[in-house]
Amino acid sequence: MQYVDSLIIIPTYNERENIERIIQTIFALELPCHILIVEDHSPDGTADIVKRLQKTFPESLHLLERPGKQGLGTAYIAGFEWALQHPYQFIFEMDADFSHNPADVPRLYEACKADGVGVSIGSRYVTGVNIINWPMGRLLMSWCASRYVRLITGLPIADTTAGFVCYRRTVLEAIKLEKIRFKGYAFQIEMKFTAYKLGYRIVEVPVIFINRELGVSKMNTGIFGEAFFGVISMKVRSWFVTYKRKKHGKHVDQKCPDSQRRS
Repeated sequence: MQYVDSLIIIPTYNERENIERIIQTIFALELPCHILIVEDHSPDGTADIVKRLQKTFPESLHLLERPGKQGLGTAYIAGFEWALQHPYQFIFEMDADFSHNPADVPRLYEACKADGVGVSIGSRYVTGVNIINWPMGRLLMSWCASRYVRLITGLPIADTTAGFVCYRRTVLEAIKLEKIRFKGYAFQIEMKFTAYKLGYRIVEVPVIFINRELGVSKMNTGIFGEAFFGVISMKVRSWFVTYKRKKHGKHVDQKCPDSQRRS
């Protein structure tokens, strides 16, 4: 069996319109990779489609079923923990609805492989506003949320809420996944903030984000509310934490001054 160093984690809930096409498209890429679907007991039969496709891709398509919808953050944490039980070196987050273009996966992979890089982000805002077919209200809310997070946390990232991300294995090993508090979309902020505080270099790869054409969005104003109020408490908690970066099997204290090298 060919060694594959990359795993793409895709959380799903009611994605029967998209799931087969996204899986087939990813496996058609020149970059060899495996896929882990984290399925939250979708009533529309998403899991049944994945199980059928596993017969075609028995070694490269994996399914982790959960008893119900428990939040995006917990889905990714479960996926990360599964990934760390296997020898993958680059672990991706990606949506099932084609808002993240699978053709950009190799670009994030190459960016994360660069010397000293721990995280690469498919960024909607690093070169302007690269979003198609979002209502203006949602676009403004997202852009303002990223600016707000930068202001509060000091993160040198234009797209702090991005959900298209590639992590080096060592970053996920260093982050104490069981202590990640956010359950919804603010999870994306907390993961980036923690990686930054651990001293890992984060780079942004410009991508074009396209609003889903099929299925129903899970976004709502409550998600942004979690981020707005939670970011302040996250920043305050960070003042009382000593961040330890895992290196060569050991943990070492890591200070993260504002002057650290930025992307």
